[in-house]
Amino acid sequence: MRARLSDIAQQAQVSEATVSRVLNDRPGVAVETRQVVLTALDVLGYERPARLRKRSAGLVGLVVPELDNPIFPAFAQVIESTLAQSGFTPVLCTQTAGGVTEDEYVEMLLDRQVSGIVFVSGLHADTAANHDRYRALLARPLPVVMINGYVPGIGAPFVSCDDREAAELAVAHLVALGHRRIGLITGPDRFVPVQRKVAGWRSAMTRLAGVAEADLGPLAELSLFGVEGGEAAAGRLLDRGVTGVVCGSDLMALGAIRAARQRGLDVPDGLSVVGYDDSPLMAFTDPPLTTMRQPVTAMAVAAVRALVDEINGHGAPHSEYLFRPELVVRGSTAVAPSSARLSYARSA
Repeated sequence: MRARLSDIAQQAQVSEATVSRVLNDRPGVAVETRQVVLTALDVLGYERPARLRKRSAGLVGLVVPELDNPIFPAFAQVIESTLAQSGFTPVLCTQTAGGVTEDEYVEMLLDRQVSGIVFVSGLHADTAANHDRYRALLARPLPVVMINGYVPGIGAPFVSCDDREAAELAVAHLVALGHRRIGLITGPDRFVPVQRKVAGWRSAMTRLAGVAEADLGPLAELSLFGVEGGEAAAGRLLDRGVTGVVCGSDLMALGAIRAARQRGLDVPDGLSVVGYDDSPLMAFTDPPLTTMRQPVTAMAVAAVRALVDEINGHGAPHSEYLFRPELVVRGSTAVAPSSARLSYARSA
């Protein structure tokens, strides 16, 4: 216990005596200090004494896509822990191909009388889907918050990474390395994040790489999400002479690397690859992946805070909160091959 007291005191930056008073629920500690100590307890993974545990404020549904893409478990982990700190019990609903649908999960959650629902990259991101399902939830009324996918006219908070800026930053990075023939690999264009990435890539390619708008078509490949989709798309782009690719996910980027190696190309010397997400383990791939990082923690915490405000009747603003992505440069991008740079210099 002595060691635990010192660890908690150090984390909370208070004395061990203060920690002891909080853990024993004794008076003489300011409310703010007490909360700091309890937060330190949570951060360090210690279980709160029974008398200090919050009563459950209710259940909150968390609907996420399949967990094959590691970015979705990353979101789920932060959302679940943040909900728990606010006294809510998360109910995780994960979708798989041919499994339980989003609507079926929602019906189950309603049967369990959840206080609200967080949707991560759900049907709200699909422009071909009927979004009346969300209007019906809000009319109940049931608080909902949606991550990565904006629907105009829906009275709810939306939290998104700025996909357009992410694509622009990725292209700018490759242009700075001398690349001009830069391909785009991403998912089907009915999804809002995909549409925004395409718009950012097109803007940056004309503005920074000097490619005419009419010449951009062959450089974009909209494929299936995942490693296999990225591999197939990269193969087609390599046939068209690209020296760098911007990918809509880290998994697609891994597929692009596989396609390059199957053709005897080295990454990054033969092909530079930029991913998207900075999901766990991308720093340890071969080569370590250059990628656009989604600020998962900040986005997840903001989504939970907005939902809790809605549940508590404080009315979070019904608008989209855009979070800035971050370029993380690792080993999968390098200076363009000399032949490509020479060709561009001659054409310029």
